Amino acid sequence: MKSDIILAGVGGQGILSIAAAIGMAAIEDKLFLKQAEVHGMSQRGGAVQSHLRISDTEVASDLIPMGQADLILSIEPMESLRYIPWLSKTGWLVTNTQTFINIENYPDPFAILDEIRKIPNHITIDADDIAGKMGSPRSSNIVMLGAACKFIPISIENFHAGIKKIFQKKGEEFVIINIKAFEAGRQACTNYQNN
Repeated sequence: MKSDIILAGVGGQGILSIAAAIGMAAIEDKLFLKQAEVHGMSQRGGAVQSHLRISDTEVASDLIPMGQADLILSIEPMESLRYIPWLSKTGWLVTNTQTFINIENYPDPFAILDEIRKIPNHITIDADDIAGKMGSPRSSNIVMLGAACKFIPISIENFHAGIKKIFQKKGEEFVIINIKAFEAGRQACTNYQNN
């Protein structure tokens, strides 16, 4: 078993938190994990991406070859398209529909979604709306993790444990909010119909 994942978004959207949650969950599942450094602009608004490789055997390299990613998990739709060359023919793209307009000539959001719909295996959800309705707008990244979790070979219990480990320093209420956000993402993915 192996799973090669690319995380994409912009600075400030919580890519590091997603990577940490997956990493902690993989350790709980006794899996091997390699993560490339998060590349891109770390300040708010700059493009950010990271490679995560999970396996039940040792992982040699932390970089995913072109055309080999099993999953692209993106918090921003335009950033998802940037990494399509890494997606395998059977891989899945799971992305937020809400844009983060961080450049002057940002493409038309509808055109971006039209391009995403051309990818056979895609899921698009409005994670910002889901998180906002929960009263926790900053947890949209964890909503996205929940939406993508069925494509990551880690048990739900260990995802919960990973979320707890990375957020426990902020208090029990913060842990509960993020587990609820994760579950809301899972539910949105369950109810999703490709369109």
